[in-house]
Amino acid sequence: MKALTFTLVAEPPERLDLSLLTAERLAGIERRDFEKIRIGMSKHGSKVGDIFRVAGNNLLDIVFEGGSTRLDRVAEGMRGGSVRVVGNAGALAGRAMRGGMLTIEGNAGPHAGSGMRGGRLEITGNAGDHLGAPLAGELAGMNGGVLIVRGKAGAFAADRMRRGLIAVLKGAGDHAGSRMIAGTLVVAGGAGEMPGYLMRRGSILLDRAPKSLSPSFVECGAPESVFAAIIDRHLIAEAILKRPLLGNAPQKYGGDNAVLGMGEVLFPR
Repeated sequence: MKALTFTLVAEPPERLDLSLLTAERLAGIERRDFEKIRIGMSKHGSKVGDIFRVAGNNLLDIVFEGGSTRLDRVAEGMRGGSVRVVGNAGALAGRAMRGGMLTIEGNAGPHAGSGMRGGRLEITGNAGDHLGAPLAGELAGMNGGVLIVRGKAGAFAADRMRRGLIAVLKGAGDHAGSRMIAGTLVVAGGAGEMPGYLMRRGSILLDRAPKSLSPSFVECGAPESVFAAIIDRHLIAEAILKRPLLGNAPQKYGGDNAVLGMGEVLFPR
């Protein structure tokens, strides 16, 4: 079967909610009715057929040809299969994913990967603020899965992260890993101010010394670390990095001791 392909015919006149265009949500709907699904977020509400040309029928292989910052909630809640965006995506890409693979061949807006519990989300360009972070009123952000940003990420990446792995390869903004509950955040290319601010547990792995840390972090020296060697091998095996990030004896800071204080920030000596 050919991939189910939604080809963008023009820039959307409004923000679009694409959470309805996943294998789980489309199952049971006749193929001829896909164009009738309402995805516009204004009171008029554009339909799929107003925005996209639809071809193919494989629900487990969905492609959005042509991107826009107005394409919100791509692959929200997906549990399996593959979704690929050829271009940019809007806010909440991969929100609450449970499984499968989402690839964005461009940039993604704020809150990409928010509430993820499984699967793999890869962004080849940059990501906006609050990568893998909770929405207002939620207690936890990313709760599982793998999230990779090949470009830069904005502020508050991995805020309140609970489980999983986030890797940002060309730098992150201020407060990366703030309020982390657990999980692993990898940042290559430099992090902004105060990474790990108020983190309780978890690991933040950097490729260089941070610009600044909260004064409630404690220097722990540079002991030889089995964990550092294991995570380096894992990142290379998963094609996230091409070379080791930390080495065998990285510099370690423990904190944030303003809260529980069981987290760690590691970077090469």
